[in-house]
Amino acid sequence: MIKKDRILKEFEELISIDSLSFAERDMADRLKEKLTALGFEVREDNAGAQEDGTAGNVYGYLKGTLPGDPILFSAHMDTVRPGIGKKMFLDETTGKIESGKDTILGADDVTGLVEILEAVRHLQEEKIPYRDIEVIFPIAEELYIKGTDAFDFSQVKAKEAYVLDMGGAPGAAALRAPSLISFTVKMHGKASHAGFAPEQGIHAIRAVSLAISRIKQGHVDEDSTLNIGKISGGEGTNIIPELCTCEGEIRSYSHEKALALMAKLTKTFEEEAAEVGAAVEVTPDIRLIAYDIPKGAPVVTHFKEACEKLGLAGTLTQTFGGSDNNNFVLHGIQGIVLSSGMYEAHSVKEYTYVQDMVSGAELVAELLS
Repeated sequence: MIKKDRILKEFEELISIDSLSFAERDMADRLKEKLTALGFEVREDNAGAQEDGTAGNVYGYLKGTLPGDPILFSAHMDTVRPGIGKKMFLDETTGKIESGKDTILGADDVTGLVEILEAVRHLQEEKIPYRDIEVIFPIAEELYIKGTDAFDFSQVKAKEAYVLDMGGAPGAAALRAPSLISFTVKMHGKASHAGFAPEQGIHAIRAVSLAISRIKQGHVDEDSTLNIGKISGGEGTNIIPELCTCEGEIRSYSHEKALALMAKLTKTFEEEAAEVGAAVEVTPDIRLIAYDIPKGAPVVTHFKEACEKLGLAGTLTQTFGGSDNNNFVLHGIQGIVLSSGMYEAHSVKEYTYVQDMVSGAELVAELLS
């Protein structure tokens, strides 16, 4: 039987560990201890070195007693800010766990970590046969999955993956996620005195503004969004601005559409720069690549069967955010993202329920057995 008290104790233990992106050393050490105690072969890579991080991705392999390929489970180790000094407050009546309102709670993604660990303990204690299991506990997921960007996937044997990293009660799975391209535009004009010789300058802010006015933002089609979220430039009100910078992002369920939107945006800025004699640099950064797992895929079928057995909804949905699953699918692993019982993540209002974590652990155990 899944042990509710143990889940609660482990959740409190793990959320009390400060684990901001690229500062996951203490969390990695604790999780390595826990995996080793469960019999996993454990390795840690040097992915953190890319950003002077304190830890790498944690990988574990545990031999099971059932035939078949291993199943991969994943939950990330890092949290967003404000994430220092996290505490939990439990409502004994409802089982709701909240933060102290001055930090996040850390349910994103400690709920996933706890559910994976408790499921394996349960199977071992009850002597229930289970498949070979692989786990990846990545760093820096919150920074556009930089941890698994640096992960060596050649060591992974699994063909199916379940990533516990989505809001809502256990029993829902996202089969689809978008590409995401961030971009930076630097428009180089020419400075001149705005009062005495404005005609001698090249107005960088004006050139950027004209380009932006031509670019459709928000939902640009049924699959895609575009947003320019930051703009800065100029040195003073009496100076024709020499430099203007803007930043934004494109998301789309179609990678080809995302690339086409990026190309169109680049061309627009280049045209406006040429019109006024400015120079422009447009720098795209592909953060995520879209995927769409078929509803008939084994990973989806197994999820629905497990939910039916446990009386969970088995809802199939999609997400417009990214996760480490984007990288799993990119490397040939059919993965889906499971709800793990986190709510209002990335805010000080974040919360979870003890029963959700129990249900999540039961689902992991069912998928393994």
